[in-house]
This record gives sequence, C-alpha cells and structure tokens, in this order.
Amino acid sequence: MTVTWLDGATATELRRGGLPLDAPWWTTRALTTEPRREALRAVHEAHLAAGADVVTAATFRCNLRALRRIGLDEAGLAWMVHAAVGVARAARGTGNALVAASMAPVEDCYRPDLVPPDGELAAEHRWLATELMRVGVDLVLVETMNTAREARIALEQVQAAGGRAWVSFVCGADGRLLSGERLADAAVAAERDGAAAVLVNCTAPADAEKALAELRAACSGPIGCYPNNEVRDGAHRWTHVDEALPSALGPDAFADLLAGWHAAYAPDILGGCCGTTPGHLAAARARLEGPSRAGAADARRNGGDR
Repeated sequence: MTVTWLDGATATELRRGGLPLDAPWWTTRALTTEPRREALRAVHEAHLAAGADVVTAATFRCNLRALRRIGLDEAGLAWMVHAAVGVARAARGTGNALVAASMAPVEDCYRPDLVPPDGELAAEHRWLATELMRVGVDLVLVETMNTAREARIALEQVQAAGGRAWVSFVCGADGRLLSGERLADAAVAAERDGAAAVLVNCTAPADAEKALAELRAACSGPIGCYPNNEVRDGAHRWTHVDEALPSALGPDAFADLLAGWHAAYAPDILGGCCGTTPGHLAAARARLEGPSRAGAADARRNGGDR
C-alpha cells in the first residue's frame, strides 16, 4: 500500500532556528520579514527533501481572531494568509508535492472549553476557507481539532468555498477527543460530511496508536496519523511553550514506530507533528519504502513522475 507522506513540524524547526513563537504572533512571526520568510521556506524545503508529499503552509495561526490580536487591518489579514501559502508554493517549486493549508481551532487547540458558538465558528472558518481558495491551495488540513463540532463546521466551510479537506483530531490518553467525545463518533461524522481523510495529530505516540486503531475500525475511507514527538510531561502536556522541547523519539525509533503502525493498521497518510524534524521523516520513509523509493522523492521534486 502506498503511503502519502505529510511534512513534519514547522514550528519545531523555526524554534530550533531561534525564531520566537510567543503570543500573539506564534508562527505568523515567520511571515513578517523577508529573512524570516526565507527561513520558513528553508524549513519547507528540508521536509520536501526528506520525502514529504504534502507541504503545509504556515496558516495554523492565520484565523481572524488570532490575526486581529496582532492588530492587523483588513488588508493585512488576507496578506498573511496569502504570504504563508506563497512561501510554501515557492518551496515546492516545479515539484509535484501538494500544497496544503492548516486550519486550526480558532481559539486554542488544547482548550475545548474555549470553542466559540457555532455562528462565530462558521464566520471565521468561512473567511479563512475563502482566502485559501483564492490563493489556490490543493488541500485544507483541518487539524488539531479538539471537538467534533468545530471540526464539522470547519469542514463545511471549506467545502462551501470549493475546497477539499482532511480532518484531524487531537486526542488524550483515553483515545477520546480532548472534549471527551469518542473519536470513532467524531471520525464517522467527519467522513459522512465529506472529509477526504480522517487523521489524528499532536497526540503522544502511545495515545496516537490507540486512536489510529480506533480510526481503522470506524472509518471506511483513508486514515492517517502524525503524532506529537515532544517530551511533554507534567505541566507541559497541554500547554503552549515558547521553547524547543526535546524529541521523545529519535529518527530511528520514530521510523520503527511508524513502520509498526503501517503493518498493524495500514494507514494511508503518515507524518510528524511537534518535535519531529526532516530527519525523522526521512528515516520513516526510508524504513517503509526502502532507500530506492525514498530516493525517488528527489526525482519527483525535480520534475520527475509522481
């Protein structure tokens, strides 16, 4: 079975490069100057060189309320979205990787209690979906969703704008969404609503495996997983920190993990979330597909056959 490979953690690489990622700017700080945009492009290019089939634009914090907290005017709001996608598109160049855009919770990916009312969600996700379609992304990655309600509204708005979406949930140790909802119920609802794939992300490896098994049992379409690979113990487990946390698994151990999941659950999409690097992605792809298949990724990015 052919696996589609997502890229790894953009924020992790930006932090390792010395860029502050504190509130209210978060990863949008990388869009503010030409040198920072070049650094962001280099992160995308490193993931593509490691074997990513999908490069994800840095739009994770490009929703209306996050951008308004920075103090941008209306023109500036749209510019940030278009700039993020433009950097990802430039990194892809003439290659055949898909350019995806991240659509995250409008408040906090770890705080289901902060999810706004349906009307606010619809308006904000509609705005971002419209801008993403204007700039022509190939795919919207509705990710790190902690409630089924926001995931379904975001998906609905992407589809209404003419796009297609993968929907990905963040789960806790019990295999449930952080809201307490059953992952199987949320996944089936997203699939029924038209999600092109259902995934789990930003979830610790052991918890992600439980979730992946549940997705395989519940879903009839493509499934995937890109786990959190940071050491997040104690107070760090569900909080945002402006520091480069150590990786829980090195590249070889990460490759072993994904190879085991591939054998057990046959996921269609794999990649890495926080704490993964291009080295983790390269090791995992080589482990599953062999050196010759992983090396062929370079040919595709240089204009060869997909």
